Amino acid sequence: QVQFVESGGGLVQPGESLRLSCVASAVAFRYAAMGWYRQTPGKRRELIAMVTRGNITNYADSVKGRFTISRDDAKATLYLHIGSLKSEDSAVYYCNREDGSLKRQRPAYSWGQGTQVRVSS
Repeated sequence: QVQFVESGGGLVQPGESLRLSCVASAVAFRYAAMGWYRQTPGKRRELIAMVTRGNITNYADSVKGRFTISRDDAKATLYLHIGSLKSEDSAVYYCNREDGSLKRQRPAYSWGQGTQVRVSS
């Protein structure tokens, strides 16, 4: 059974940073592109960052320059460093294997529980 366990979210002030982690089942992680997604109430889940098995990264315009995605294949763990947090970054963040692209996302598996990020002063 493929699983994703996200962690690292919390309540932070604008301008602060966070590092999110996602521990994945090895079968989901190995040899695959991985992505971070976020969702706010009433909106669809959006792919915001992805990293290929060759460590090529790609970001949505809304997060480019502030977010950094990385992966540790030995630990089957995906990371998202979020810098200079803004209120509009408040969302539930999820990870998944991504079989598509930023423009045509195709998450491969069922979702984990996500991790909530709330940015507020």
